[in-house]
Amino acid sequence: MPKHAFSHVDTWVFDLDNTLYPPSARLFDQIEQRMTSWVMNALDVDHARANYLRKHYWHSYGTTLAGLMREHSVDPGPYLHDVHDISFDALTPDPMLADRIRALPGRRIIYTNGTAPYAERVVSARGLDGLFDAIYGVEHAQFLPKPERAAFEHVFTTDKLDTTKAVMFEDDPRNLAAPHAMGMGTVHVAPEAQAGDHIHFHTDDLSAFLGRITG
Repeated sequence: MPKHAFSHVDTWVFDLDNTLYPPSARLFDQIEQRMTSWVMNALDVDHARANYLRKHYWHSYGTTLAGLMREHSVDPGPYLHDVHDISFDALTPDPMLADRIRALPGRRIIYTNGTAPYAERVVSARGLDGLFDAIYGVEHAQFLPKPERAAFEHVFTTDKLDTTKAVMFEDDPRNLAAPHAMGMGTVHVAPEAQAGDHIHFHTDDLSAFLGRITG
């Protein structure tokens, strides 16, 4: 990876779940369980049907919430509060990652399909407090989810981000298509690489990748 590929970058955009912490923490397993329970109660369906809808809406709309809002007019506030009410005991501080994020030149922001308060709790549990200039959640995108381009446009307009001088780190390859189309650099952070013209780089170790950038 040539270091100069990032020499123009002045804004570093990070996804949250399974990006700023490893998938092995399995934090999202807790969220998925709460999503399924919420769908069961809200739509009065059994567990199997609720689990199916959770997955179906995620595949079809980008998030389960987006499907619930569009097909059932669900109020996003109570849903988001409930599904993010989880334990963070599986997360541990990562001083090396913190040092490497701190060393990045320019602004550093988080943009997640979760909520900003939830992201702040994850950041604290990972020992990354004070490293980010802004944290944006789905509420800042008018509850539109990544991978919709309009969601990115809402957040990036709010941030006054120049997409030609920014890079996005993300575990879901679908969520890199719009940033790529908007002129951003893209880094897929996941155990296995995914093919796609919209992915510039892949890494299975975010900390090591950032270390090669900062040097």
